[in-house]
Amino acid sequence: MTSPTETQKSIALVFDGMREVVLEKNRRYGDSALSPLGCFSKLSADESIRIRLDDKLKRISNAQTADLRKNDVADIIGYLSLLCVSRGWTDFQDLID
Repeated sequence: MTSPTETQKSIALVFDGMREVVLEKNRRYGDSALSPLGCFSKLSADESIRIRLDDKLKRISNAQTADLRKNDVADIIGYLSLLCVSRGWTDFQDLID
């Protein structure tokens, strides 16, 4: 087995860091993405997450500056992670050729 490249080490760091962010936000928000309160919306968790992704992408596209913010990217990764959980996509070995 070969040693990981610097890029591979950085990829692992990104996912390790995002894991902590997503888990902490899930704790703070009481699992609201996958178990919404449902006061104002009766949409499924899956649909609600997709709307949040649309909103975040729209805000990025409408930004007055060309600078992409770290928080925006982290939010998108977090929402995509929650969408995977919502759909039961927790094993990705089948995607490796």
